[in-house]
Amino acid sequence: MSDVADRAQTLTAQRRPFVHATVVRAQEPTSARPGDAAVILDDGTIEGFVGGVCAESSVRAAALETLRDGRTLLLRVLPESAEEFPEAPGAQVVVNPCLSGGAIEIFLRPVLPRPVLGIAGTTPIGTAVAELARFLEFDVSGDMAGATAVVVAGLGRDEETSIRAALDAGVDYIALVASPRRGPQVLDGMGLTSAERARIHTPAGAWIGARTPPEIALSIMSDIVKAIRLDGLSATPFEKPAAATDPICGMTVLITPDALTDGDGHYFCGPGCLARFTGA
Repeated sequence: MSDVADRAQTLTAQRRPFVHATVVRAQEPTSARPGDAAVILDDGTIEGFVGGVCAESSVRAAALETLRDGRTLLLRVLPESAEEFPEAPGAQVVVNPCLSGGAIEIFLRPVLPRPVLGIAGTTPIGTAVAELARFLEFDVSGDMAGATAVVVAGLGRDEETSIRAALDAGVDYIALVASPRRGPQVLDGMGLTSAERARIHTPAGAWIGARTPPEIALSIMSDIVKAIRLDGLSATPFEKPAAATDPICGMTVLITPDALTDGDGHYFCGPGCLARFTGA
């Protein structure tokens, strides 16, 4: 447990998404025990112990799904011939045909880095946006690299340079603080492609009749939160590994660095299926 906790602290400091998994219930016969823990990295690698390799395939797939929406999950892994297991309302149930017996329940808690807000401009609006963003638990940076969103609040100073830097850094949401008339004029003079222009929002923020810098900051952050929560803007970019089907048991297997394979394009949930396939 201490090793898993230390690893979790390191991953958090590195801003790497992961899932903290803890066994909360186990039914004989199973190798896992309540309190066993592991971290599942964003590439599907499991460090720690939450059951044998057959259970790991189910845990890995469910854990990576939680990284998509950031919601915790109680995962119940049952063998095909499972006896009645105490009810757990709201749990996701997975039947794993390769389990030798027993059943386990594992609590999956995704740990995602805070979204990063890049701010260009030290104007009163830029300062107000930075203050509100920190209150909303964003990390605020003057660097565009790795930013979830960027607010350009120079009010006429270095705007084109800041926008270009954000575009080149791959930022998908760029808010330009400007009037409805001036904002499009700035963009028209930059020679942007249609795809680049679609990533820039001006006037910045949701229309709430804002006038003061704090009110304008509220409108901007409201629109950014909406983009993350409702419109699919990724606060922590994450790409789920490709999947394959175990040719023996039919389970879905994620193609991760430690996935079991015969080296010929077939992937397996556990050593038993691999041995049956290869005749070993």
